[in-house]
Amino acid sequence: MESVNVFELIPAIDLKDGHCVRLKQGRMDDATVYGDDPGAMAAHWQSLGAKRLHVVDLDGAFAGKPANREAIRAICAEMHIPVQLGGGLRDLAMIEGTLNLGVDRVILGSIAVANPSLVEEACKAFPGQVCVGIDAKGGMVAVHGWDDVTDVTAVDLALKFEDAGVSSIIYTDIARDGMMTGPNIEETVNLAKAISIPVIVSGGVSKMDDVTACAKHVDDGICGAITGRAIYENTIDFAEAMRILK
Repeated sequence: MESVNVFELIPAIDLKDGHCVRLKQGRMDDATVYGDDPGAMAAHWQSLGAKRLHVVDLDGAFAGKPANREAIRAICAEMHIPVQLGGGLRDLAMIEGTLNLGVDRVILGSIAVANPSLVEEACKAFPGQVCVGIDAKGGMVAVHGWDDVTDVTAVDLALKFEDAGVSSIIYTDIARDGMMTGPNIEETVNLAKAISIPVIVSGGVSKMDDVTACAKHVDDGICGAITGRAIYENTIDFAEAMRILK
């Protein structure tokens, strides 16, 4: 556990076929389209006070190689805040190519389970620019677009990267993702307390009470929360949330 001083509310843009969408529980057949200009959407959240942007290349995650490169380039061109991106990054060349688009930090998910040594190599090659995304169902790690639940616990996986130089762990409770049911704070805090890497809450952040509940755990190692559907459907007023968090 590492006490972090700043808590960030991070808007999410999920990319599918060049559009901004949100999925429910990671199902590609349950997508809601929120916009067809990712660069404009990114600029919108930045204008409302976002300090960081979270982008997921959904097509890349399912294909196992980056897609939506033009949308990602368009987003980065609009940003003077850092962009973190995950989805389909499987080797150092893909990571380097993504960082070259203007992305500040890459997120390694399924590959971190299959090939933990890649995380260590990436952290050495690109210091401070690598996050690990841990997606879990009932505390057990899920991979490959969340289709496969492994027998590895989230805590055991995170502990593998304690000394690798990972910037943060993004912890998603799959059961909550896109469902507007509130985040699994208890499980996320348990993870944060078990490791020294700062943890970002993902999945289910749907109202301002969820945001403040997450922010109360800064001393436990929670450094931020990602929100998607809630800010697109206005159950969280993002500009107001940024004012409150100040």
